[in-house]
Amino acid sequence: MQTLSVSSLNEQIKTLLESTFTRVLVEGELSRVTCHNSGHIYFTLKDASSSIKAVMFKGNASKLKFELQEGLKVILDGAITLYKPRGEYQINCFSIQPSGHGALALAYEQLKERLSSKGYFDSARKKSIVKFPKRIALITSATGAALQDMLRVANSRYRAIEIDIYDVLVQGESAAPAIVKALGLADAKGYDVIVMGRGGGSIEDLWAFNEEIVADAIFKAKTPIVSAVGHEIDWVISDFVADLRAPTPSAAMQMILPDSNELYQYIDSISTQYTQRVMQKIYNSKQELTHLVNLYSGHSIEKKISQKIEDVKQMQASYNQTISFKIQSFYKEIESIKIRFPHVIESRINIARNQVTTLQKMLESNDPKLKSKKGFVQISKDAKVIDIASLEVDEIFDLMSDRVAVSAKVLEKRDI
Repeated sequence: MQTLSVSSLNEQIKTLLESTFTRVLVEGELSRVTCHNSGHIYFTLKDASSSIKAVMFKGNASKLKFELQEGLKVILDGAITLYKPRGEYQINCFSIQPSGHGALALAYEQLKERLSSKGYFDSARKKSIVKFPKRIALITSATGAALQDMLRVANSRYRAIEIDIYDVLVQGESAAPAIVKALGLADAKGYDVIVMGRGGGSIEDLWAFNEEIVADAIFKAKTPIVSAVGHEIDWVISDFVADLRAPTPSAAMQMILPDSNELYQYIDSISTQYTQRVMQKIYNSKQELTHLVNLYSGHSIEKKISQKIEDVKQMQASYNQTISFKIQSFYKEIESIKIRFPHVIESRINIARNQVTTLQKMLESNDPKLKSKKGFVQISKDAKVIDIASLEVDEIFDLMSDRVAVSAKVLEKRDI
């Protein structure tokens, strides 16, 4: 039998595995997902009792529509290969699909959750749209029905506006970058509002408006953005990030443009109100002028000055009276304090003397040296007087009379 080197053995195993398992579909749960700087993704696929390593190289990883997450159940399409340097076999993944869930639907939910946590959907950051826009930009396909619908509504509602059209792809892999580029150009030109629109379609057709780069561009834009994608039942990521969501492209124009007929009626109403208010102002002014003339004729300047002087004198007299009253009150209070002060001090001193006398008597009554009754001693432990009942067997304590102190140990304790 031929002796093989480790490399030769691994090469033969590699050839056998890769020629036998050229295509496998494997279902399991993702674990230890690592996205390398090179663009490759390394992970482990496991079930209840087994696991296998897997790799998805950059070319295939770039086509993923959703994010690989720990614990996600997926179906791998790939081939078995062996990594010779370590002798480890693994799955080389060509594509990955969520188990029991569409890839686009999962990608949509993952992106929606991620952007929501970053504050992209917060109502506090949404910009208001001016009531009477002068210049708007439409980012849409120049050949789509959505553009014609928007122009038709704009023409019927409000013609005093400048509309610029940015022709872009609205579906396919190149659509999202094209939309982002158009958004950047339009945002730099200072429009009052930018409308992103297209007609309805499948989730694949509308996917460009679910791309993160489009959401980022909308979030960073300084111009108010209106998302008008699909039909009323279609919700895309741009709807949540935009400052205003319109159910359809034509509805977007109805929402941001005033109605000319309504404006004409409003102007007529304002004109009538203005005339009425001016006439009312003139009437009120005449009434006020008549009143002022009557007041002036009945009150001379000299009389007003005299009245003010009298008011000042009264205020001065009141002030002097108040100050005098305050001074007298202070004097009375000081005299009262002078009278009460010696008595208060003497009372406090007597109280202190009594307290000292009481404490001295207590001290003398508890001094062992003054307790000379035969057969009685004071029990203490750690320099504290204690009750004999608190002592336990083998415990050391002190006995003290008026002339002798003895240390003792409890040999036996019994109740009597």
